[in-house]
Formats: sequence, structure tokens, C-alpha cells
Amino acid sequence: MKKIIVPIDFSEHSEYALETAANLAKKYDAELLVLHMLEMSDVMLTASDDLQNQKAAFFLQLAEQKFEEFLKKDYLKDIKITPIVKHFKVFSEVNDVAAENHADLIVMGSHGASGVREFFVGSNTERVVRNAQIPVLVIKQKMGDINFEDVVYASDFSVESIEVYHKATLLFKSIGAKPYFVHVNLPNEQFRSSAEIEKKVVDFFQKAEGNLDKLDDVYYVNDYTIEDGILNFANKIGADLIAVPTHGRKGLAHFFEGSISEDVANHATLPVMTFKM
Repeated sequence: MKKIIVPIDFSEHSEYALETAANLAKKYDAELLVLHMLEMSDVMLTASDDLQNQKAAFFLQLAEQKFEEFLKKDYLKDIKITPIVKHFKVFSEVNDVAAENHADLIVMGSHGASGVREFFVGSNTERVVRNAQIPVLVIKQKMGDINFEDVVYASDFSVESIEVYHKATLLFKSIGAKPYFVHVNLPNEQFRSSAEIEKKVVDFFQKAEGNLDKLDDVYYVNDYTIEDGILNFANKIGADLIAVPTHGRKGLAHFFEGSISEDVANHATLPVMTFKM
């Protein structure tokens, strides 16, 4: 892990993400690319009127000064930091910045669920997850020591998920994490017998690894929803991180054979890492 991108908007949660990214950067000797996207209207930025142009330049300067002040944190000392300012708030640009700089990870803060409203749905973080080609680590609260020893990786063990499985396991290995592979069985039309699930898992590892060495790391969970199964298992083992694959074009709403809601990202108190399929 050599380069980490952190999009910030000066909020409390983006600072949680920045501090987490800083701890990861220190641990893995990585560079931080700190990205701020200004909310400047097209009218102000493209206006021909001299006064409008002056206003735009003034607000851009103010925002850049605020950005510079925001980065004066003790926990950022001795870390290589590259500040990047984009003048439009286009969330697909985060992926463009990642590609241009060969970044390995995006770290973002999110409020998660807020009262009766699911904040994560349609939020800035969700938009970044939808467009990102690299893993996204979603942070919900201030983190202490960053030590991702035990990771719950949810999978349906389908053939189409092999590629993302390889991406995830490579990253887990690089950070010294032990993955717990979880399959959630539901009491509905998606229900599978134990024999059916085990056969699917065996076929998956034969294709993905050419052996069955990781069968002992697979756990079968029965629950009423996939998200409940993931969260309950993570709590049971005291996991440090939850990892899920996602179809970018559909955000977090659709993965596995069917679909799950954004509840995993909204309701998990643990950090959640997404891998695009």
C-alpha cells in the first residue's frame, strides 16, 4: 500500500477518515493524496462578467486557504502529503485521481444511519463507492489504533466474484489481516441446503485457488437478512473490519446472488471496505 486518497469536506467525519488514513500511511510508509472538491457553481466558474470572475477567484482562494489550514494536524507530521483541489464536485473524479496517481486505497468518512433517514444512501461516500475501481474504506467514527487483524469478508462464492476475491485477499495479505469468509443462508427463495452451499464453495476454491486450503476459513451463517448475518457474525468474532464486494453501477445496493440494502454500510459500527466487482 503506497498511496492513499482521502477526499475531505472539512466535516468531522472527513477528519476521522483523514486521521485513519494518516495512521495507515505511517504504518505502511504510504503517501497521502488529500483531495478537496469545491462546491462552486458552473455559473460562477464560467461567467464572463468580470465581477463574477473576481468572486469566483476570491472564493477559490478562501477555500484553498481553509484546505491548507485543515491539513495542519499533528498526526500528519512526517507523512508525505500531496494536496489536490478540484474546482467541481464531481465524485467520479475521485476515481480519475486514483487512476492518475496509481493509488491503492480510498478512505472516506460517513455518518451512516441518521435517525429515520439513511444518510449513506445517495451520499457523497456512496457516490465515490459507486465509481471507484479501487477499494474504499468507509470510516464512521474516530478510530484508535488501526489494526485490522480479523476481517469478515462476505461472499456468495459465485464464479463471477473470483476476481474481486483475489483483489481482496491480496490486500488482506498486505496488511496482515486474517480473513473470515462468510456465506449467509436465508430462509426464503435463496435458501440452499448445507450440501448445496458446500459444493458451491468447493467449486469456487478449486477455480480460484486450485486447492481447498481455505475451506477451514469459511463460515456458514443462517439469518433473516444478509446484512444481519454479516453484522452478527462480525460482532460474534470481534472483527476489526467488514469487507464486501459491490457492483459499482448499482452502488452498495446489489451484490451476491440477489441484493442487500445499504444497511451494512449504514449500521456497522466497524469500518467497512468495499471492493468493486
